[in-house]
Amino acid sequence: MTATDFIVARDNLETCKTIATGLPAADALPQDALLVRIERFAFTANNITYAVMGDELKYWQIFPTTEGFGSIPVWGFGEVIASNHPNVPVGERLFGYFPMATHLVIEATDVSKRGLRDGAAHRQGVAPVYNAYARVGGDPAYAGRQGDYQALLRPLFMLSFLVDDFLAANDDFGARAVLLSSASSKTAFGLAHLLHTRGRKAIGLTSSGNTGFVTSLGCYDEVVTYDRVTSLPSDAPVAFVDMAGNSALRTTLHRHFGDQMKCSVRVGLTHRATDADEGVLPGAKPRWFFAPDHIRKRAKEWGPGGIEQRLGAAWAGFAPMLERCLTVVEGRGPDAVRQVYLDTLQGRIPPEQGHMLSLLG
Repeated sequence: MTATDFIVARDNLETCKTIATGLPAADALPQDALLVRIERFAFTANNITYAVMGDELKYWQIFPTTEGFGSIPVWGFGEVIASNHPNVPVGERLFGYFPMATHLVIEATDVSKRGLRDGAAHRQGVAPVYNAYARVGGDPAYAGRQGDYQALLRPLFMLSFLVDDFLAANDDFGARAVLLSSASSKTAFGLAHLLHTRGRKAIGLTSSGNTGFVTSLGCYDEVVTYDRVTSLPSDAPVAFVDMAGNSALRTTLHRHFGDQMKCSVRVGLTHRATDADEGVLPGAKPRWFFAPDHIRKRAKEWGPGGIEQRLGAAWAGFAPMLERCLTVVEGRGPDAVRQVYLDTLQGRIPPEQGHMLSLLG
């Protein structure tokens, strides 16, 4: 039995291809292993960040593939089509981290009524959230279009939630407004929604072509195009959450606000235009926000289920806006996956679109 995998060259992300990989027969699965057919997965600019940071943050090691190539992790749904675990039946539906492929073998461990983990040795060097699978069969929150929203935005909203919590826990570092680059990105407008909800001013920075969409979201107090960022008043303290990863923009903002730049956190790389050495910038030193570290901190402080409970409440307030601002576009087969991948890599996907893909014909 074979699977089809979509892989990309680690040193040149524009080079991509599909390959066939071998799978064990159903009756030859290792003990406790599951053979999962990957039904559909979300693909967003966040997945490009996974690829860009693949070596540095160990994303490439999650689903090893051909030498020199990488398998980009995606969030999606799979169905167990063969099981050698006594507590996981064939037909079980799982939501979690998958390769861009048609199938995956999971070494099921820590199996409970709500979920399980992949205990494969090569997956243990990354944050536990990337190895967890929810058992979602029969759960209406993961069915149909609601399921698509979960795949497209729940993992990104988790990041939005964590960044908002980090800012709130530090009293926003004294900032009176929070600047968000790549304001049309899903992580950015999720964060803007949370900032707006707690009464903090959110200023969206975006390209002229995305201004209408960003404004229509209703969660930004102000929308400014990149060529006008120096028109912002520089006499009040601000925080900068950088989803774009554009060195020129970051430098411009730090020099414009100077000591009033009280916090500068890097979250994404939608622009993929970061210089290796930016030098010292005025104001707060830019730093990466690493979500797994904040998850571990809050898990200790809030206890079992604490993060999930708070995230669930925040998601309930965010989800209603998705039907209004997001159009789900579906694609099936290798050609469709390749096109969406390249369009996302080149920034050609309209911000109002969310793509759900499958390599299955």
